[in-house]
Amino acid sequence: MQKRHVLKGVLPLALALTVPQAFAQAAPFKIGFILPMTGQSASTGRQIEAAAKLYMAQNGATVAGRKIELIIKDDAGVADSTRRLAQELVVNDKVDVLAGFGLTPLAMATAPIATQAKVPMVVTAAATSVITTASPYIVRTSFTLPQAAVAMGEWAGKNKIKKVVTLVTDYAPGIDAEKFFKSQFQLNGGEIVAEIRSPLKSPDFAPFLQKVRDAKPDAVFVFLPSGQGAAFMKQFAERGLDKSGIKLIGTGDITDDDQLNDMGDVALGVVTAQHYSASHNSPMNKKFVQSFEAANKFRPNFMAVAGYDGMRVIYKALEATKGKGGGDDLLAAMKGQVFESPRGPVMIDAQTRDVVHDIYIRKVERVGGQLWNQEFDVQKAVKDPGKLGAK
Repeated sequence: MQKRHVLKGVLPLALALTVPQAFAQAAPFKIGFILPMTGQSASTGRQIEAAAKLYMAQNGATVAGRKIELIIKDDAGVADSTRRLAQELVVNDKVDVLAGFGLTPLAMATAPIATQAKVPMVVTAAATSVITTASPYIVRTSFTLPQAAVAMGEWAGKNKIKKVVTLVTDYAPGIDAEKFFKSQFQLNGGEIVAEIRSPLKSPDFAPFLQKVRDAKPDAVFVFLPSGQGAAFMKQFAERGLDKSGIKLIGTGDITDDDQLNDMGDVALGVVTAQHYSASHNSPMNKKFVQSFEAANKFRPNFMAVAGYDGMRVIYKALEATKGKGGGDDLLAAMKGQVFESPRGPVMIDAQTRDVVHDIYIRKVERVGGQLWNQEFDVQKAVKDPGKLGAK
């Protein structure tokens, strides 16, 4: 009888100790995406959200025994909103990972929060070189502007382009693009005849395009944030620059796959450098594009592939920790990942936490009645040039 009473007392205690532990192990793994779902950069948010959901649909919503919970927050591209939402996601929702960040100021606003909370922050859009230095918890799966700009400067200098006007958006990524294109182009003997910067918010390109025409360069090198390409192309045609003999070159943002078919013939022949094209010729990308279009009724762009790969990096890190998660352990498991992406081979540099990938030179061509960025040259395994001298 005495033994039976002891057992009665022990069993409830044992259950009290084990149930919370089992509950903790089964707690959802929360990924908080902060994206511009409305406003000027809404296409960025739309693409990344669609890609993240596609990855989950293809790879399941449970990893190492943890149910994945995707939380999407709209910051409308406003840094103060991003900061507030990041705080709420960390404090109230207790997210395991922060992700997204459509523009550089938004990523920079969140960096201190990620550092203080020791929460990994996966950047799937913003592209200024310095971003990963803002917090030791930042990992990037998008790209950097110096990667694309240096590749374009290299190509232009070797293809009979001698004089160039640069036209970039006046914020950190634009400054990066201008700086790194200029240095590489001049290294190859080219001359920058004018440097023009347009405002980030609601730009009217007409006066800047008139300056380009007046300078009479061989080409104009352009960087714009994702989502502004169609408006730029319209005004480029309206000012007659498409028939002026001035070549249009730039980073891939200006011939965004998401908007390309709406641009019309003005985009034909435009040469850009970028890490991804929807027309990339690999079995993995063909499957990705087909699945993405079937699910969303629009074409994936370079933001989509960064969101897709961001989810892959998070999933594999959670697998590596056997479902335990934890900021430092997740971060360690993200560093050094090597994998095949719809864009091609990808590595997360273990030292810089930045993405290393191929950069393609593409020309807009009409294929099968649609406009595509057709790749015709490649620079393999490009690290961020903005950090090469910093190590």
